[in-house]
Amino acid sequence: MLSDDILLNVRKPARYIGEEWNMTKKDFDSSEIKFALCFPDLYEVGMSNLGLRIIYGILNSLPNATCERFFSYDTDMAEICLRGKNEILSLESRRRLFEFDIAGFSLASELNYTNVLNILSMGKIPLRSCERSNSHPLIIGGGPCAVNPEPLVDFFDLFVIGEAEDVIREIVEVYSQHKEEYKNGDCNRKELLWMLAQLPGVYVPSFYNVNYDSDGNVSEFKPVVNGIPSRISKRIVKDLDCAFFPVKWLVPYIQIIHDRASIEIMRGCPGRCRFCQARSAYFPFRERRLENVLQLADQIYSCTGYEEISLAGLSVTDYSHIEELLSLLIGRFKNKGVSISLPSIKVKELVGKVSALIAGVKKTGLTFAPEAGSERLRQALGKDFQEGQFMESLERAYLAGYQHIKLYFMIGLPQETEEDLDGIIELSWRASQLRKKINKFPAQVNISINTMIPKPHTPFQWLGMEDAESIKKKQDYLKEKTRKNRQLRLSFYDYNMAFLEGVFSKGDRRLGDVLYTAFRKGAQFDAWSAHFSWQRWIESFKENGIDPCSYLKEKDRESILPWDFIDIGVNKELLLQEFNKTCCK
Repeated sequence: MLSDDILLNVRKPARYIGEEWNMTKKDFDSSEIKFALCFPDLYEVGMSNLGLRIIYGILNSLPNATCERFFSYDTDMAEICLRGKNEILSLESRRRLFEFDIAGFSLASELNYTNVLNILSMGKIPLRSCERSNSHPLIIGGGPCAVNPEPLVDFFDLFVIGEAEDVIREIVEVYSQHKEEYKNGDCNRKELLWMLAQLPGVYVPSFYNVNYDSDGNVSEFKPVVNGIPSRISKRIVKDLDCAFFPVKWLVPYIQIIHDRASIEIMRGCPGRCRFCQARSAYFPFRERRLENVLQLADQIYSCTGYEEISLAGLSVTDYSHIEELLSLLIGRFKNKGVSISLPSIKVKELVGKVSALIAGVKKTGLTFAPEAGSERLRQALGKDFQEGQFMESLERAYLAGYQHIKLYFMIGLPQETEEDLDGIIELSWRASQLRKKINKFPAQVNISINTMIPKPHTPFQWLGMEDAESIKKKQDYLKEKTRKNRQLRLSFYDYNMAFLEGVFSKGDRRLGDVLYTAFRKGAQFDAWSAHFSWQRWIESFKENGIDPCSYLKEKDRESILPWDFIDIGVNKELLLQEFNKTCCK
């Protein structure tokens, strides 16, 4: 148990107490299947994750199952638990991780991988799957990073590839059918995993063997157990209107990253940006019916009283009924003091009626993603962004009362020149100055600049990542260009963090030892700059004889990629054609 003495000596003790409004708490001991839902980051990050809320609701809707949450303990709480030899506990019933049948991890970022090991360690669970027995919970991974699970295969028993709404029920059903014989030893771990591997979308890595050539590239990937597929097909939810969506929205006692209710109005994206992994991961494009969205909004509001509802999706302004939806939501909730918020907006959608509706949307600032500083380079990326439409849309937004905007760009792009860097500054400056037409003062423009990471299952998966020296020169160039302009505020994603993300996103099974070594050296919360230590990772790569740069070099188009065995639903030949349009001119 977490005593008051412990909670009074840690930052944000509400992270660890549970008991939120709408929390599900079932009788743990009488539940047949006990499922630990783990998010390898802080509570306020995990509780902002829509996927976690969906799976939590689905599992607790099953009559024979109970699902309880685990989040990473912050460093102060972890140190107290280590000194007192206390284990990490679930929020709902204060149960130990060892007491659960299954532990599922949501893998939202490659930089959270050390936190996975930390949760297992704090739960007294052997880190490597080969060290576990029938008495330990099955460890499952899923989420966006599972599109290439290979760097994590040492630590997981199985992975869910794709969308988990349907397959998670099937996994629980299979486990339920064989739990008694599994726990009493009549069914061994391999036999249970074989039965689970029969489910579409389930990948059991111990059933496959990988060989490498003299250059360290994958030369062969093949099953070593009979009756399992050579390729794993991604699971998808065909009809969003039939899919579960949580309306009894958990309301935390502390502010979380996205402190609002969210409604997923669509999944996938109709765009064709060649750098975007999310498009492939959530392909194909699907929409939730307008009537269903409105009903969900009413239900969530009545269950929570939230004063902000956000429309969620990769590109919400591509929703086919976005104008009507905004109009109806604003009209329905305006008198209740509830605002409607939108994530990044496509500029062409603000030229029409949507531009008149944004006056009723919460004015927290607008976000746009030009991605590149020139039309030539945006075309190479497959990015649909027209500067003329952007300026027209922005003027309408300023007229509606918006005072500042955020722009996302990338550097390290193929065919990038100094003129493209100048274009970033010029476009941002023009966006700032445009507001002077409205009230004589320029707008503040926050410019977020990331290094382009070539990701699996995209046309850029064969592309190499630009080196640190070149990126630093470009960052310094942009800093100098904006040094005297107070309206333009630059922020850069740390290159070493981007590099590490790239290595693990494109990595193979050999990175398991590197991850284990880095964790033993103290690596955790690598997505947080205050905790990230590049030196630990340099030492870990060196001690394991791994050159991390080898993973981020340009790949031969004929080579076997570590993730080729996953059928994402997007043909590899089509990706190659898109790659050739950009990178082989």
